[in-house]
Amino acid sequence: MSGSGFDHAVRPPELRERELWFAVAGSRVLLIEEEHGARFPGEPLLPAETPHYLGALGGTHCFAYEIDRELEPAAGHAIADLRALWGRVPEELWAVAGKAVQIVDWDRTHRFCGRCGEPTVRVDADRSRKCPACELSAYPRLAPAVITVVERGDEILLAHGTRFPAPFYSALAGFVEPGESLEGAVVREIREEVGVEVDEVRYFGSQPWPFPHSLMIGFHARWAGGEIRIDPEEIADAKFFPKDELPLIPPPISIARWLIDAAVARRG
Repeated sequence: MSGSGFDHAVRPPELRERELWFAVAGSRVLLIEEEHGARFPGEPLLPAETPHYLGALGGTHCFAYEIDRELEPAAGHAIADLRALWGRVPEELWAVAGKAVQIVDWDRTHRFCGRCGEPTVRVDADRSRKCPACELSAYPRLAPAVITVVERGDEILLAHGTRFPAPFYSALAGFVEPGESLEGAVVREIREEVGVEVDEVRYFGSQPWPFPHSLMIGFHARWAGGEIRIDPEEIADAKFFPKDELPLIPPPISIARWLIDAAVARRG
């Protein structure tokens, strides 16, 4: 995923020439519609009393602020869901929009202390909210999850999850448990979901995934034994597919697709 050209600063410099503003309504963002696509505004189109500075993308400073979820956009504007936004704006801007949604969601859900219940105050110096009563600090949440394509010769293991919104097959994924390594999570999740054993767990890459606040960490692994026995609460179906006879798979938006494409490219 893009992001290497993004400076994740928490405070903007005093002088700013170019800006982008991400108005967030739940998991959606405000856009200006254009004939051949859409763009984010260069100024706040609605009142932004306490904006969040997200960082700078190629010298353009990016801000986020919350707007009413029920707001009806003005003519020439749209409020789009992040998933629907993929492909309509450059990938690096889609990633910043995802960060905007996550930061606004964190700020909205941590306005009271989780320890004593007192109202918290925002600390922009390190992007946190702090309780003035008991001094507990809350930082933006991030949930690490592993996602893995298992290879067996010229076949790959894909599954259709019970919660998938579309009838596609994808890589196996799950959240990392406290005290668990990433590699250990790969082995456990695959064993729990489809009953097979894997080895040769190899790191592939990662992707920020703002649905709602995950970090997807991708791996390839080798089938080491066992027959498929699905967990019916998590998995509707799972199979080893020949690399040249794949079912419907996820679109290029996700690391799941990148993992599958990389495994297919190694066939033969």
